[in-house]
Amino acid sequence: QVQLVESGGGLVQAGGSLRLSCANSGRAFSIYRMGWFRQAPGKERDFVAAISWSSANTYYSDSVKDRFTISRDNAKNTIYLQMNTLKPEDTAVYYCALQHGFTISYSSKSAYAYWGQGTQVTVSS
Repeated sequence: QVQLVESGGGLVQAGGSLRLSCANSGRAFSIYRMGWFRQAPGKERDFVAAISWSSANTYYSDSVKDRFTISRDNAKNTIYLQMNTLKPEDTAVYYCALQHGFTISYSSKSAYAYWGQGTQVTVSS
């Protein structure tokens, strides 16, 4: 069974940094890709970043490219999202997600089978 637990959210001023973590307490051998999504109040859940488990290829949305960095620690079954130069529009609940097996899409919500409970990130202006 897969259980994803996010941590690291909080309140930060614009221009500041936060690092989110997502630990997978379940099986690791069949992970294809893991990613981060975010959902602001009244909006859809949007893709933020993803990383391939074996190759460490990374993918980013245009809105966070060059500010956020996704990384993984295979030994700890954990991914991270380093968020720099945060903006008020980055305020959202951030969710970790996992794909089993080969999947073409890295940015579609429906391509991820497992989700964490989310962690709140609030950026004040």
